[in-house]
Amino acid sequence: MKALDRFVIKSFIGPLVLTFFIVLIILLLQFLWMYIDELAGKGLSFIILTELLFHFSLSFVPQALPLAILLAGLMTFGNMGENTELTAIKSSGIPLKRIMRPLILVISLLVLVSFYFSNYILPYTNKQARSLLYDIRKKRPDINLQAGTFNNDIDGFSIKVGSKDPVTNRLDNVIIYDHRERNGNVSVTHADSGYIKITSDETGMIMHLYNGQSYNEMKENNVAYNRRKFPSRRDSFKEEVIVLSLTGFNLERSGHDLFKSTSWMLNMSQLSFFADSLTKDYNDRAEISFKEFRNSKLYTEQKPESFFRQPENETDNQKEMLSFNASTIFDTLKTENKGMVLEKAIENMREASNYVMTTTESMKMNIRQIKKYEIDWHKKLTLPFACLVFFFIGAPLGAIIRKGGLGTPSVISIFFFVVWYVISLSSEKLVEEDLIGSIPGMWASSYILLPVGIFLTYKASTDSMIMNIDTYLQFFRKIKDYIYKLTMQGKSIKPKRKKKDE
Repeated sequence: MKALDRFVIKSFIGPLVLTFFIVLIILLLQFLWMYIDELAGKGLSFIILTELLFHFSLSFVPQALPLAILLAGLMTFGNMGENTELTAIKSSGIPLKRIMRPLILVISLLVLVSFYFSNYILPYTNKQARSLLYDIRKKRPDINLQAGTFNNDIDGFSIKVGSKDPVTNRLDNVIIYDHRERNGNVSVTHADSGYIKITSDETGMIMHLYNGQSYNEMKENNVAYNRRKFPSRRDSFKEEVIVLSLTGFNLERSGHDLFKSTSWMLNMSQLSFFADSLTKDYNDRAEISFKEFRNSKLYTEQKPESFFRQPENETDNQKEMLSFNASTIFDTLKTENKGMVLEKAIENMREASNYVMTTTESMKMNIRQIKKYEIDWHKKLTLPFACLVFFFIGAPLGAIIRKGGLGTPSVISIFFFVVWYVISLSSEKLVEEDLIGSIPGMWASSYILLPVGIFLTYKASTDSMIMNIDTYLQFFRKIKDYIYKLTMQGKSIKPKRKKKDE
């Protein structure tokens, strides 16, 4: 390896590692912002939170790497241009393409690593992260009784308190509905005041209630409904202790097989298998639905033989063709039968319309499911390829603007990343709705931005001044001078008015 190659690679690796972790942290913060309500108040340990963030950070690697390469390319060549290193290298007769060659090999290696990560490691990390997040969502929060609202955290019970003292935890006007038998509000307990305490092992809750009443409806066996008397029982108490068992408040880990067929937990071969299987099932269901509709009373088809009249002469092989006119047949009916025919026709039309609409919605759901597998299949290729596209945008753009640091490169990188993200997201929605094909839709951002990268590379190789504002100001000055020149010529050729004769 030559000294120039080592210098360029060394200048690129540092910004790449820095920007990669910065982007990864930003994506993690975005994840926490989205799911903070589901994570807060769960009593999660530091180990569980660390495991969750670790798995999700791995799942964000394919998204963070393209933006990190874009930023690193801008910073590397921007610093080289700002420190006149790029000018010194070019002055020795080395073109920009030769300077970029070792980095192209590095980016190609990163593309292969990104593809391998997306196809083999990403399904496992998604499985771990999503399963853990699902288990955290199922975990019940700690009992938190709020005044004036019903709390249903405990299975089979609905608890409401009128007021709560934040210092002593005294509860006033306590109402407890027991729904364990699922017969409605047949068991109600009301107390003037009380206290609630969780046991040390957090497996039970002890309720001390004071000055209240309990109301319970009794069951009657083998009694007709019109002869029921609805017996009930009412008990008054000065102090009562109720012990409830708490279940579901600990984090229970579920098996990974729960999401084994989800698209973001499969590699490319598995995605292809599921997509082909669902496509075959969709075609079979469509054919069966059409046959059912064709054979039902809602569908009528006039056979070709019914449009011909058999000749009276058996030796004559020619058939006389008849015209079918529904209006003519309808006019032959009696007046009282016309209304019945119209009502029946409208009823059949509505039933046929409902059947078609229901079948169409079901087919659309199947198409969306198929498209999700196809989208994830293409993502495993488009995200690694985006690394190469962003490099050809960032590196020549950094050589043109010649500004290092994180300021200007960050602004430009965010602009191109937003453009790439909007194109990718919009085309993905179109593919999911089956408005465009999977290949043109999922690769839209690549074949739109790749020519931009090639154009910037060409301009940087020819030392173009496309980012110099004086170039554009000079262009507008030329337009202004040209307009001014035309105006002056128009005034010079304008004919003079002749004086009127006195």
